[in-house]
Amino acid sequence: MKSNRETKNLKLKTKNSIGREKLLHFYRQMLKIRLFEEQVNQLYTSAKMPGLAHLYIGQEAVAVGVCDALKHDDFITSTHRGHGHCLAKGASVDRMFAELLGKEPGYCRGKGGSMHIADQDTGNLGANAIVGGSAGIATGAALSAKMRASQQVAVCFFGEGALGQGLLYESMNMASLWQLPVIYVCENNLYNEYTHYRETTAGEFQARAEAFGILAQATDGQDVELVHGTALRLVERARQGKGPAFLVCHTYRFHGHHVGDIDRSYYRPKKEEEEWKRERDPIKLFAARLVKRRTTDQKALARIEAEIRREIETGVEFALNAPYPAPSEVDQDVYA
Repeated sequence: MKSNRETKNLKLKTKNSIGREKLLHFYRQMLKIRLFEEQVNQLYTSAKMPGLAHLYIGQEAVAVGVCDALKHDDFITSTHRGHGHCLAKGASVDRMFAELLGKEPGYCRGKGGSMHIADQDTGNLGANAIVGGSAGIATGAALSAKMRASQQVAVCFFGEGALGQGLLYESMNMASLWQLPVIYVCENNLYNEYTHYRETTAGEFQARAEAFGILAQATDGQDVELVHGTALRLVERARQGKGPAFLVCHTYRFHGHHVGDIDRSYYRPKKEEEEWKRERDPIKLFAARLVKRRTTDQKALARIEAEIRREIETGVEFALNAPYPAPSEVDQDVYA
């Protein structure tokens, strides 16, 4: 078990140490994810996108806060709800849209789609449609980093539903034994698809990691500064060879489990959704804070939004006009 002193030190807040440009970057990245996902929903509902998509709207502060604590060559693994992770780690919107539409310029030449996007150039080892399926990949990447003494860190994103998967615990056990530089980031958006986590998950989230001797922290996943500050300390700790960590980010998905999950009244109250959207929107909360601090003003934020909307529109147009991969490629890039 980690000492109480270490745990207390890691809980210290560092909001005031973040400069203006970094804060505006946080805002820009979160808004880019939000507007990207809104466009994904439009592409799906207009029958222009094959397959399903699981929107990240509402959880933007987690992806941005964590990924901005990483270096370009650090690794991440993502989930079926992974567009936010991909964008936060450096993916471009045009190639992201191309991948979602099954087009050749996409990150996986259109073969991965929404749930299997990967981008080796930014350290993104891939989204994964299997719940908890990337735990072994991230842990393996951390083992590789340690063996190569590269000072790289791996981050494994997963939802609270993955706490029912044995692979996660096997991976955490090895990471603890071998003191690997990996951070397990649990995005607790309250629902395992259509079931509240209290009906599926016994005990406390953090206690599960602590049982393996892994330092466990929890933070408000709707506050990008808190997420970033906590993630930064855990990442630097791992980079220094002090082993893995487990970070719970309490958050909420504003939309359904997937784009076709329209009527959610049978598993979560409409009032709950409205309260989260009204009172706990990470982007609105952060924008209001920046204006209150006089870090920026509404006109500047409006300019940022206009710039991002143009980027999104250009990316969609690129993807819609891009070619599909040639049929002769059907058996290429399937196996290593």
